[in-house]
Amino acid sequence: MRVLSLGLACAALVAAAPSTEPTFYKDVLPVLQKNCQACHRPGEAGPMSFMSYESTKPWGKAIKAAVLQKKMPPWFADPHYGKFANDRTMAESDIHTLVAWVDAGAKAGNVKDAPKPAEFAEGWQIGKPDMVFEVPTAFNVPASGTIDYQYVRLPTNFTEDKYVQMAEAVPSDREHVHHIIAFIRDPHSPWMKDAPIGVPFVPERPKQEQGQRQGEGGGGGSIAAGDMLAGYAPGTVPDEFKPGQVKLIPKGADIIFQLHYTANGKTGSDKSRVGVIFAKTEPKERVFSLAVTTANFAIPPGDPNYKVEAKLTLQDDSTLEMLLPHMHLRGKDMEVRATFPDGRKEVLLSVPHYSFSWQLSYYLAEPMKLPAGTILEATAHFDNSPNNPDNPDPKKEVHFGEQSWDEMMFAFFDVAVPLNKNPMDLMRPKKKAPTTGAAEVIHQ
Repeated sequence: MRVLSLGLACAALVAAAPSTEPTFYKDVLPVLQKNCQACHRPGEAGPMSFMSYESTKPWGKAIKAAVLQKKMPPWFADPHYGKFANDRTMAESDIHTLVAWVDAGAKAGNVKDAPKPAEFAEGWQIGKPDMVFEVPTAFNVPASGTIDYQYVRLPTNFTEDKYVQMAEAVPSDREHVHHIIAFIRDPHSPWMKDAPIGVPFVPERPKQEQGQRQGEGGGGGSIAAGDMLAGYAPGTVPDEFKPGQVKLIPKGADIIFQLHYTANGKTGSDKSRVGVIFAKTEPKERVFSLAVTTANFAIPPGDPNYKVEAKLTLQDDSTLEMLLPHMHLRGKDMEVRATFPDGRKEVLLSVPHYSFSWQLSYYLAEPMKLPAGTILEATAHFDNSPNNPDNPDPKKEVHFGEQSWDEMMFAFFDVAVPLNKNPMDLMRPKKKAPTTGAAEVIHQ
């Protein structure tokens, strides 16, 4: 009887306990600051603002559905493979808070309970840049039609090598800009050396070029004819390298903007820019961007699961820092693997549900050593069936191409090498020097 009486007493206390329904200012706003406001604020990628109670409440049911379905925050890495420093997965406790808030009527609560507003740099996520490279002549986006990739060459006029700790690409017309890639053109490279300065243009390109037919089985290597400084697409985060790691802009280099615009029925005008913050401490490692890629594919009409594979053998030692899968509207999934010289295999990243709307980078929580001879492999699947709601035309055979209704297959990755090492050695096979003495390895 004593046990029963104690149980009834406890039940009575619980029933009499005050309600703990979450409120916006006390419980929800901290969750939004941590998980959502970086995108969901005026001028950023999110289509609605979650900065205030008034702007958030109308979206309560949509927020509940998005977090329960794990659609928001966007994060597509399979948790069974790899650990990532920038994992956006929302904590279950935060999901519970948002759901309980909506279910209880999305109450405001006491504004005095609100945390201090989160601070965001106006126009920049990296903070105030040390230098900004801005396209001087705006590109006027037409309301309709196919828009070829636009390129803009900007000389840096640097008289000495510069080391970049952070870089961010920002469009002025987010509505029409699909992506920005800012390349570093080495002053000794023939690539675009005679391109006009400061004016958007469409270069004449040979059939065999970046990402184009690279041989059976795919391949990869450096991006275009230079390193990537910064990029922008929905869901991207600015590049911020670890202390001692930098991107190198050689003296006399140019910045080459690659700009991809998509017509949407309205005209627009864009002057994209890239902001950089230079390293304040002595650099020790150089970060370089490469890719596993192929253009050797022809996706049949209606095929729901067409497989494309590519691989790349690294010719020198490096350290893997980041992975970024890239496909277009028919992209379905991608897996990136490493086969090490000792035969060991490891899945580096698996994205079972790829989304063209979110071009996410995956930074390894623990950078991985890639010895010379490591083979990086990527396997992707494409859905060209009518069941793909984003499919522009399921009756079309699809090939490699720049526009969104074409397809691409890239597994981009960043590696770190010692500062005094040429990252292109990662792509150049070594050979033994002809000698009768001890074996000696030289670079081609």
